[in-house]
Amino acid sequence: MADYKEIDLDDLQRRMDGAMAALRTEFASLRTGRASASMLDPIMVESYGSMTPINQVGTVNVPEPRMVTINVWDKALVQKVEKAIRESGLGINPQLNGTIIMLPIPELNEERRRELTKVAAGYAEHARVAVRNVRRDGMDQIKKAKANNMSEDDVKLWEGEVQELTNNAIAAIDVALEAKQQEIMQV
Repeated sequence: MADYKEIDLDDLQRRMDGAMAALRTEFASLRTGRASASMLDPIMVESYGSMTPINQVGTVNVPEPRMVTINVWDKALVQKVEKAIRESGLGINPQLNGTIIMLPIPELNEERRRELTKVAAGYAEHARVAVRNVRRDGMDQIKKAKANNMSEDDVKLWEGEVQELTNNAIAAIDVALEAKQQEIMQV
């Protein structure tokens, strides 16, 4: 097999892995019935003139399955953190206890669980599209190499390699989606 610089399987693999990493991040932000510190990751707090993630203004803990606590380091920011959580759309009602903000995680009803599984499926479809776009780029690289006198056997071999990367990435996305949907529907 001749070495063609135009086809970088490691780059294609890295980009497909990036789509999977982005999917995991989106899944982590989906609220299931269980408490998770990562559910607060998208929330930003206005502190000292700039927007800052919650985990950089206090310590986020999960002391029990249905409770997240935030120990805010600066007493002056407690109200701002509480306000940011209320306005985040997570549907959580913060309770203050000095500099500690407690977030009791309510049970999800059946209808909300079904909505969340659809949202998860949408995230997975975005990841699949991203993987297919990477596949298309890889196939375009092969076409360019073919135009530069790549042998027909090498074209088939490279196409098989790119397709195998794609199949593996799509399968991993499907497995992650199935696991997330089961986690969401678990009562």
